[in-house]
Amino acid sequence: MRRQFMVFVTRWGLNAVGLWLAFRLLGTGYKNDDITAGFWGFVFAGLIFSVFNSLFKPLLMIVSMPAILLTLGLFTIIVNGVLVYVAIAAAPGLQMSFGNSIITGIILSLINYIVSAVFELRGRKMRSA
Repeated sequence: MRRQFMVFVTRWGLNAVGLWLAFRLLGTGYKNDDITAGFWGFVFAGLIFSVFNSLFKPLLMIVSMPAILLTLGLFTIIVNGVLVYVAIAAAPGLQMSFGNSIITGIILSLINYIVSAVFELRGRKMRSA
């Protein structure tokens, strides 16, 4: 249980950093130049994305399975983009177009893949010791 919580907190922090990085790279904006869209806005958006990714991504993957099969898995990029778009829309002070949210979804997928690989390697080392 403790390990799962650490994985979630790590993903949350790195998702917030990934969102900040995507906003900087893509040049997307803030709603009404809101000052709350700074550090805490990205932390909150990272939390929203992490929760949505944990709860709703499996459901979206099942519902969109025919499209995923027809596109040989490429539709998962759209699913990730939808999750990012909804998370950014729910976060106060941040805004992003759907096209940019797809690119951000790719960035966050890479970050989450790296986190999963690191924790899997760490788990293997702990089991073998």
